[in-house]
Amino acid sequence: MTTPAGTEAPGTEEPPHQRRFTFPSALTVLAIVTIAVWALAFLIPAGQYDRTPEGRPIQGTYHRVDSGQSFVDRLNDLFLSPVNGLYGILDEKTAQVGPDFAGELYGSAGVFLFVLAIGAFITVVFATGALDRGIGLLAHRLRNRGALLIAGIMLVFSVLGTVEGFAEETLGFYGLIVPLMLALGYDRMVAVGTIILGTIILGAGIGVLCSTVNPFATGVASSAAGISLGDGIVLRFVMWVVLTAVTIGYVIRYARRVQRSPDRSITGFLPGDREHAQDAAGEVPELTGLHKAVLVTTALVFAFMIFSVVPWSSALTGEADARPYGFELGWSFPELAALFLCAAVLVGVVARMGEQKLSATIVQGAADFISPALVIVLARGVTVIMNNSKMTDTVLHSIEGIVEGTSSSLFAIIVFIVNLPLAFLIPSTSGHATLAMPILAPLADFAGVSRAVVVTAWQAASGWMNLWVPTTAVTIGGVALAKVGYDKYLRFIWPLLALLFLLICGFLALGAEMT
Repeated sequence: MTTPAGTEAPGTEEPPHQRRFTFPSALTVLAIVTIAVWALAFLIPAGQYDRTPEGRPIQGTYHRVDSGQSFVDRLNDLFLSPVNGLYGILDEKTAQVGPDFAGELYGSAGVFLFVLAIGAFITVVFATGALDRGIGLLAHRLRNRGALLIAGIMLVFSVLGTVEGFAEETLGFYGLIVPLMLALGYDRMVAVGTIILGTIILGAGIGVLCSTVNPFATGVASSAAGISLGDGIVLRFVMWVVLTAVTIGYVIRYARRVQRSPDRSITGFLPGDREHAQDAAGEVPELTGLHKAVLVTTALVFAFMIFSVVPWSSALTGEADARPYGFELGWSFPELAALFLCAAVLVGVVARMGEQKLSATIVQGAADFISPALVIVLARGVTVIMNNSKMTDTVLHSIEGIVEGTSSSLFAIIVFIVNLPLAFLIPSTSGHATLAMPILAPLADFAGVSRAVVVTAWQAASGWMNLWVPTTAVTIGGVALAKVGYDKYLRFIWPLLALLFLLICGFLALGAEMT
């Protein structure tokens, strides 16, 4: 028996729609990583090195220790990992991290508040209408020169990365550059390529990967290795030029492809994205005096932020421990959070927004940025678990014998490779350098390789891993801010990662043979 078209026989049901797999959000990815690292701590025995008064591990002193943690303690670490990631305190005596200890702040409370303050500031600026109109006007004038704009932005931040390790500070630029890229007719992945790849990862990332005088990466590592900051600078400079050029070309190539064929976009377009390009194609109203005042104020705030965080004496002299100049502020994230909160109020006053509207806009802006702020907290919580379980020194000890007795070129590549998992475990470049370099640098003497090559290999590993690993707060937070799925970001970047890997190995082998 058949039924008329469009009807169903009694007792039959429509086949269920197949549900497509959706890649988990950044918060879920980090939650999974947290549980995985916590479980791994049960399998990796606790151990530690004896340390100098400066806290550097002494080669040959590794020994197994009792972590001192019961199963309940480990459960407590897992339970409190987000809390410790926010305001965990590093106990001076036990080196454990917890919310009730006395000592130095280990959590990321400063960065967390900085992100919220950035959200408040950017939202207030957008509420004035000045930034929208300014971006529209800029996009209209550069609508035929988008590649030049992308290259310029990436080059500037790459310089900042190689000089002083500019990374988390660039979170404040998201609200400016994402709408600009959309207005030029690109998709959000181009914005990611320009911001996360350009400004944070491949600008500051390639800048850090090929650091020349960055005191937080090269300076700390060189000091730990017992060499001058200038040792190896020629190799790192050539690497910086080549890798930056390759990266800029990669992003521009994708941007042009999307501009020609929007259907080839990896991310697609969110509601409202295409309107940015339509606005840029038409005539844009000129800026009023009030709009210009807001834009000038915004530019001055960002310029002052850059000035306040750069260690000018170290950057200009090349000495990691150089005495600060009198005009240096040495600000960090707590001061920057306060800066942007005050700047949000200042912009509101300049724009004559009124108390009620200004207060509501600040609260709304902070609320909009809570997701990437929480991502940063979770990423920091992972490192707390590793610290409290005392597993990091064990991982370091396991690679000591791998790099001994090899040829100079192979030695440099092995140092790069064995540092990759360490860069995952220790996203902080200064922390990674302090722990690893006193162990790896002496190994260069046995291989007949300059210690500067080891420093370059170490920072290359740290920079390469920080391009994509979800434990890097800047990477995962940047993806969240740009509203691009982490899976799509990996799909976009993996060919570049492979190319950079080969180039780095080639440079390291050449540098080792030349020394």
